[in-house]
Amino acid sequence: MGSLNVYSLLVNDRIIKENNCETKSGLPCVLQVFTSIFETGTISSKCCGKLVVLGKVCHSALVKRILENPLFKDLRIATIIAKSIQTWNNCLALIDSPSPSP
Repeated sequence: MGSLNVYSLLVNDRIIKENNCETKSGLPCVLQVFTSIFETGTISSKCCGKLVVLGKVCHSALVKRILENPLFKDLRIATIIAKSIQTWNNCLALIDSPSPSP
């Protein structure tokens, strides 16, 4: 089982590196996404746009990396994954919805 976790970690890190996931959205937006998933917070439309441009592969890989961190070992993984999906879907809906007319 331990070797499977190491393999998963290596694959996840490769996905993050190959897609340049860590540098695309900037720290303020990363923090908004983090608080939206792991605490209670909202994401600005600007950061939602950056998240959507970042892509679902990067979003999922970064959330998975956080969950692999021993600091977060006591979190309910299913709850975090559900909030991660909800955050992604909310951003998609926000970006896809037409902006109000002035």
